[in-house]
Amino acid sequence: MKVGIIGAGSIGLLFAASLAKSFEVTLYTRTTEQANKINQNGILVLKDSKQTGTAFVHAVPFTEWIGAEEITVITVKQYQLPAIIDTINYLPPTESLLFLQNGMGHLKLLESLRTKNVFVGTVEHGALRENLYTVRHNGAGNTNVAVFHGDSAILNKFIASTPNDFPVLLQDHYYPMLLKKLMVNAVINPLTAILGVKNGSLVDNSFYLQAVTILFAEIASILNLDPMEGYLEQVIEVCQKTAENRSSMLKDMEAGRLTEVDAILGYLLDEAKEQQKLAPLLTCLYCLIKGKELDERGKES
Repeated sequence: MKVGIIGAGSIGLLFAASLAKSFEVTLYTRTTEQANKINQNGILVLKDSKQTGTAFVHAVPFTEWIGAEEITVITVKQYQLPAIIDTINYLPPTESLLFLQNGMGHLKLLESLRTKNVFVGTVEHGALRENLYTVRHNGAGNTNVAVFHGDSAILNKFIASTPNDFPVLLQDHYYPMLLKKLMVNAVINPLTAILGVKNGSLVDNSFYLQAVTILFAEIASILNLDPMEGYLEQVIEVCQKTAENRSSMLKDMEAGRLTEVDAILGYLLDEAKEQQKLAPLLTCLYCLIKGKELDERGKES
């Protein structure tokens, strides 16, 4: 089975290296330079400061993608999706696409696709790109997937062949799957990004934990979660299990990159506006993170 992967950041590299054990993988990069580096060196995977292996895949710039693979996995950040979707819609309709983005802001974008089968997923792995062809696997987990529209036949075929040490699990419905991940991201990402702390600090520090609880209550009201207590326990459990991890939003801010705050908090603020609910904490965090992004862009210019 031929699998395409669009995006060669941390998740794209990790997926390409892992899926190459079972599939013929083509990795589509943003630049020719990165494609050349991957073709020369392979993808190096690190874990616990040790190299666990090198995977060789075919890498080419995204400009060469034509949707020839049976399934293409899109791993770019949510704010990079509009340009990708424009390209997808410009080409003849492709068969099957799997989108792996944080938040839920991208769902409206996916409605414009002419693709027969569109799938969405959430990733529980921790990963950090060290250079153009090296990724550090900080924490193993599952990849959860579900049908957005179309049928699941090709998705089932894909899942059946994924490596045992890189499980992909089919969920019945996409909305609760994405909602669970959004709920976790909306608490952990902005707080760790602003505080500059690892995930575990949010529960180890009693004052931070109070902030987690208060912020979650606001999010639960917007998402109409019931019972609230059970969902909060899930957030705390993720903080404990990923205690040594630095959230993706924190890493983006430290590197001076754009964050996915619009896909995560922006989606929640839009929901609050539709329901005519106040969201002062989310609004404050959103403005602080956008302000940090503006500061970094100002420094660069």
